[in-house]
Amino acid sequence: MDTIASLFSFITTPVSWVIVQFHSVYGALFGPDTGWAWGLSIVSLVVLIRICLIPLFVKQIKSTRAMQTLQPEMKKIQERYKNDKQRQSEEMMKLYKETGTNPLSSCLPILAQSPFFFALYHVLNGIATGDTIGVINERLLESAQKAHIFGAPLAAKFTDGASKVDALGSSITDVRVVTAIMIVLMSASQFFTQRQLMTKNVDTTVKTPFMQQQKMLMYVFPVMFAVFGINFPVGVLVYWLTTNVWTMGQQMYVIRNNPTPGSKAQAAYLERLHKHVTQHGRIRRRSERAIVKAIVAKGRDRNEFERKFINGLSKAGLAAQPDGTVVKSETATVTETADGTPTPAAPRRQQPKRQPKAKRQAGPPKAAGESGASAAGSSTTAEPTSLRKSDQPEDAKPAAPKKAGQKPASGTRSKAQSGQRKGPQRPKSPSKK
Repeated sequence: MDTIASLFSFITTPVSWVIVQFHSVYGALFGPDTGWAWGLSIVSLVVLIRICLIPLFVKQIKSTRAMQTLQPEMKKIQERYKNDKQRQSEEMMKLYKETGTNPLSSCLPILAQSPFFFALYHVLNGIATGDTIGVINERLLESAQKAHIFGAPLAAKFTDGASKVDALGSSITDVRVVTAIMIVLMSASQFFTQRQLMTKNVDTTVKTPFMQQQKMLMYVFPVMFAVFGINFPVGVLVYWLTTNVWTMGQQMYVIRNNPTPGSKAQAAYLERLHKHVTQHGRIRRRSERAIVKAIVAKGRDRNEFERKFINGLSKAGLAAQPDGTVVKSETATVTETADGTPTPAAPRRQQPKRQPKAKRQAGPPKAAGESGASAAGSSTTAEPTSLRKSDQPEDAKPAAPKKAGQKPASGTRSKAQSGQRKGPQRPKSPSKK
């Protein structure tokens, strides 16, 4: 580690100068020899470096999303030229050139931080060994050696022996407890950042090897921090823990306000945006207009969450414009199917009004002329029915009138019930006892 840190000795002077400037400010508030003054100087160095790296972080996000969208095409190239590695690499480079993506862009923030990280390690190692480095003179060196963070010296390591820790004015128990807690926090923050990225900000509609790589890194990075952390001084652990917390907060902001298309974070974002637009009828922020503009430009290539958002606006009487604004729509409501085809929404069916029971039994009212015609028709139809030929033979005797109180015969019935045939019924066979 000392050999690697010496390679970045050219940047130790600027790093030490920045730390000394912050120390002069915090030393006036907390005292020049306190751990708060030196610890907050390192934290301020991290904040300053990360602010300068924000443009690279934005470029990293764009490159990562571009690589995610290219994964299906890359997989096709790998399957097509799986026996020709040279042609495969040529087609990959051609694809990167056509889309304007760079696979190394996602590593830019980490690569840009590496010189500052090793320069800070070089400065703190010089403090531990009692060597002046950069703009840190003898007076500042003595002040930094007296600084303790929660009882642990700024330049102490987890692997240091008792004699070296005693020389820095502390106990080995304090050093190991403080460094162990900081290593655990550093690894946990790294794991939470990667897990947040995998569970919320990854397109769930595309299954690619890129997702498997990210899932593997989610477990590899915390283990690496835990292994290498025991060799870092306390000051370096403060630096790395601060940059992990910054990354976690920055990632949470990006997931909430600029999520990856097709991810769960985009579904939650579009739901919040739909609620806001339907309440206020307009879009206020420039970033929101940029997202709506990109959704409108996709056309039929919209994902499930984007179609749901457009259909929700249409049902609310609003329409998204190509410039990202939202206006009231006076045309018929149009929704999109799963394949992106716009279809007009069917009108809502209205149920007829239920009438009271008396009116339903009475039936529809008839006009006066209609009732007279029906009466005349009934009189005319009554006459031909009397002239019909009877099915009964002429010599048949008329049935005798039934006397009062007389019961019908057990074998026959006066009228056939519904579902039975007419005429004499077949007698039932006696039951066998």
